[in-house]
Amino acid sequence: MSAVDAAALTAWVREFARLVHEQRDALTQLDAAIGDADHGANLDRGMTAAVAALEATPSDDPAAVLKTVATTLIKTVGGASGPLYGTFFLRAAGALDGDDGRALATAVRAGYDGVVARGKAERGDKTMLDALGPACDALDEALGSGKPLGEALGAAAEAAAAGRDATEPLVARKGRASYLGERSAGHVDPGAASSTLLVQAAATALAGEG
Repeated sequence: MSAVDAAALTAWVREFARLVHEQRDALTQLDAAIGDADHGANLDRGMTAAVAALEATPSDDPAAVLKTVATTLIKTVGGASGPLYGTFFLRAAGALDGDDGRALATAVRAGYDGVVARGKAERGDKTMLDALGPACDALDEALGSGKPLGEALGAAAEAAAAGRDATEPLVARKGRASYLGERSAGHVDPGAASSTLLVQAAATALAGEG
């Protein structure tokens, strides 16, 4: 089995950037319903810049890859998504200790915890946490039962998608959507949608890794 090394993490970031670009308009349409109508465009710009930064300063250090993504997103993405995704990658970089699935799961969980702290939100608030949280749980459970990383990430992606879909009937309690009150119900949260792409990208890019 290959390792979850700098090249593998770079592939994950590239795939996430590709999916965000592909879904940019769909993410913006979701955000138009309950936000500022800029989530797709902002995140696409940030991820394009992150990939460019990785190409400009390639590194063999896995944590450095994630930190480069973090700092680039914080610098280039407006609104809430820059600081939140930046925090996710920064905390993940700080927690990454090893090159196997367990190390990746620990890093992703640390990223999730960072978003919880930064956004002062919890599951059920109709945010990206409603997709990321179930993904972390599914990843931990699958790895704990001895499944290979590819299969575990597939389970995490399914859990993220289910969490994303479950945001539709919720009334937002955090973020720009919370200003709408009851009118925020009936719409999928754009942050949950984009963070589902993050997990799906990992499932695709890291399927054959250790």
